[in-house]
Amino acid sequence: MKTPSSLEFLTEALRRLPGVGPKSAQRMAYHLMQHDREGAATLGRALTQAAERIHHCAKCNTFTENEICETCLDASRDASLLCVVETPADQLMIEQTMTYKGLYFVLMGHLSPLDGIGPRDIHLEKLIARATDGVVSEVVLATNFTNEGEATAHYISETLKARGLKVSRLARGVPVGGELEYVDAGTIARAMLDRRST
Repeated sequence: MKTPSSLEFLTEALRRLPGVGPKSAQRMAYHLMQHDREGAATLGRALTQAAERIHHCAKCNTFTENEICETCLDASRDASLLCVVETPADQLMIEQTMTYKGLYFVLMGHLSPLDGIGPRDIHLEKLIARATDGVVSEVVLATNFTNEGEATAHYISETLKARGLKVSRLARGVPVGGELEYVDAGTIARAMLDRRST
């Protein structure tokens, strides 16, 4: 039996999601078409709307529908503190701890020479401009405790310290090899409170 081309296209599109292999994508596609056509239509509209409206904040690089995100516009936040994270999901996890009241810069990844990801790909020039704006006095490196995250933190630390900035790193309350998105808020809160200079 030949699978309809639209179903094949849907299955291939679902495979783009992290952790979704060919069988899982096929199960999702068949489920949506067989049991939840309304959900499929809603999902399609939501994806189209998000792709059209969401872009990067001009200041911190996170996701927003406006030129500047709400966090960057919040006058109650401490503009002298700049927390560097790999992803918007990591930023959200730190926000949920309610222990950090500074601003952010989102790299949208980490250094990975083996994958061809260098300083330009993580918006390092934009980060340097933000960190050296004359307002920031401390940069908190909250990259993941993976090999790539550690290498990224080290590279950024050396780059910013050479420009006279105080640089700190999350304390080791976060497990080695852990990614912030999957760590509980209490552990991240302790790590933020116990951050150290690098």
